[in-house]
Amino acid sequence: MVRRPVAWIVAVVLLAEAFGIAAVNWFLGMVVDRQKMSLAGLDPDVMSTSSKVGGVVFGLYFALCALVALLVGIRNRAPAGFGRVLLVSAAVVHGLLGAFAWGLIGWNAFAFMVVVLALIVLLLMTYDRADGPEQAAGGGGAGEGGDPRAQAGPEAAPAAAPGPVQIPEQRGAPRDGEAEPQDPAPAQVTGPAPTTE
Repeated sequence: MVRRPVAWIVAVVLLAEAFGIAAVNWFLGMVVDRQKMSLAGLDPDVMSTSSKVGGVVFGLYFALCALVALLVGIRNRAPAGFGRVLLVSAAVVHGLLGAFAWGLIGWNAFAFMVVVLALIVLLLMTYDRADGPEQAAGGGGAGEGGDPRAQAGPEAAPAAAPGPVQIPEQRGAPRDGEAEPQDPAPAQVTGPAPTTE
């Protein structure tokens, strides 16, 4: 099975990224604070604080994504709900970072971002492909991961409760609140009277 190793690798890589991004932004905030740098007239203290806060926020975001991947590896189940949304958003962020890294840093950073993006997508796709057909064709019962409504056999189908039988409504029959229908044809048709010559 390749699913669990991929989940472990994704968890380790995202955790390393969380610490790396937080450390780099914190370091840049310290440099701006000590050098009293300013960009377009901005206050150096505001720049330093925003860099540190951004580093902490992005670090926590990637750490949370790493926790989701770690739980996927431990439970050996596909991510669902908020965890799935986090992993999909992490894949999108790595795609955008890879596009920016190609122009700003170089192909090495781009290749790293693409590899992490491929690992996250592989994690999501392997669990989808493995869980879908097995549940659809699974022979397990209700307690073994199978769908209890998909059990084969006549005994599995619930017996229908007896109820009133509906008779199809006849054409021209009177409905509630309506008068008797008028027949356009006469009730008795008489032939022509015989003539004697």
